[in-house]
Amino acid sequence: MAKVEILNEVTDGEIDNWCLCFQECIYHYDDGTSEDGFRFIWRRPDGSLQAARGQARIPDPETLFRLTNLAAQAGWFTI
Repeated sequence: MAKVEILNEVTDGEIDNWCLCFQECIYHYDDGTSEDGFRFIWRRPDGSLQAARGQARIPDPETLFRLTNLAAQAGWFTI
């Protein structure tokens, strides 16, 4: 298991009151190790996160590129 620490997040708005988010995270594992990484995750209308075994459906390529571009513009997602 892992506890996820969210460092940065972008979203491109709501879809039926749900928001698809792109996050920069640190995954803290039970064995004391940690790894940096990124994830897509849905945020419910109440603001809580929808954990779905580490997967979030990305509706289309445009959404993928829009979210990664927003993160790049915010300065935390660079290649």
